[in-house]
Amino acid sequence: MRRTLIRSATVISMDDTIGDLATCDVLVEGSRIADVRPSIDLGSGEAEIIDGTGRIVIPGLINAHMHTWQTGLRGFAANWTLLEYFRRMHAGLATVFRPEDIHIATLVGALNQINCGTTTLVDWCHNNPTPDHTDAAVRGLIESGIRAAFFHGSPKPEPKPGEPHFSEVPHPRREVERLLAGLLADRDGLVTLGLAILGPHYSTLDVAMHDFRLARELKLIASMHQGGGPAKTPGGWEKLIEAGLVGAGINIVHGNDLPDDLLDRLVDLGVSFSVTPENEMIQGHGFPITGRLLKRGVRPTIGIDLESMLAGDLFSAARVALSMQRALDNAESRQVNGAIPATTTIPVREALRWITTEGARMLGREHQIGSLTPGKLADLVIINASDLNLVPVHDPVATVVMQTSLANIEAVMIGGAWKKRNGRLLVEGLDTKKELLAQSGRRLVQDIERQGRAA
Repeated sequence: MRRTLIRSATVISMDDTIGDLATCDVLVEGSRIADVRPSIDLGSGEAEIIDGTGRIVIPGLINAHMHTWQTGLRGFAANWTLLEYFRRMHAGLATVFRPEDIHIATLVGALNQINCGTTTLVDWCHNNPTPDHTDAAVRGLIESGIRAAFFHGSPKPEPKPGEPHFSEVPHPRREVERLLAGLLADRDGLVTLGLAILGPHYSTLDVAMHDFRLARELKLIASMHQGGGPAKTPGGWEKLIEAGLVGAGINIVHGNDLPDDLLDRLVDLGVSFSVTPENEMIQGHGFPITGRLLKRGVRPTIGIDLESMLAGDLFSAARVALSMQRALDNAESRQVNGAIPATTTIPVREALRWITTEGARMLGREHQIGSLTPGKLADLVIINASDLNLVPVHDPVATVVMQTSLANIEAVMIGGAWKKRNGRLLVEGLDTKKELLAQSGRRLVQDIERQGRAA
């Protein structure tokens, strides 16, 4: 069995029973973490020894929400509001994607996530008009080597004459069952299946009922956007709750406009929430609900959302969420008490939980990923804490959350296999992949401009 020993590193385990250790070893055997403690004795067995001096080891990050199919359009939507995004992306650019565009975007987007320290990606794919598009996305994830939850969604074009609006179309059972019988049959595999459904905000009540029941029957997570204009089905959540369809396994993305009483009910029922802080503020969703969740005793997960809008660095997203909520808390304290709080309202460790342990909990995989715990899958990140922008390290958690960037990600391991070493992705033909992505992006823009759909 392959063994790897990281020796004498600073370890932030995110396991409350292990804690943070200033000088610690991490032993990996096969695909799993075997031990986390100082001075591990290997005995007579062989192992690859990694010198962890001056390094910080953390669990692999979990990106809870990203539309990876848009990687080839990086920056193209940077100046769009949410309404422009609906019109120009979903009703426009999305309609000219070919399967090969989906494949290269998903592949390169997932590789970039690994490069940035993400080991688990929730790929919310809602531009799959044909099975070929869907399979292209799944193959991209598999080829990248990332751990992923492929959340199968549905396109949102403007209907052609005689076609129903997308809000009236139930999630395709046959396609979901095809995936469960084929590419995504292994529910404990590296890439697993979830549902990216419309939900009551974007669908009729009949469709919402159908989709929630489908997810429950097939024992799949059902994730949905909530927000962005008036709901398609006012009172839809209440009807779904009355039908007994809302509980653990339901994931709400955004949720900025949820009223307090409904948010209370959803939290009590065990619903999880994924916040995409930077994109929500840029596009006009509203302020992230981070603080509203914390007041109710639950934590958010954090996602990137759109690389067509912003960068794919999850550390930055966590910082934005933390900083925005601290700012809101500080402003509230000034208004109520006439002064800023005596101490910070949210410690930095909270933000690290949002992108590690909470992501694992949302996926129902907290027993497998999210912390450096013996027996869990060996998904981990090594940060070079001797880099110019990080030294000296007084508080390792603060260093990770507030100061670490892509430049400091020295190594990434997924399931016991190195995906990045010495600051370089271990992938062949990366330049060719980048050029294919660039070609795809240029063609997409040219095609939509020829059709006169982009303003």
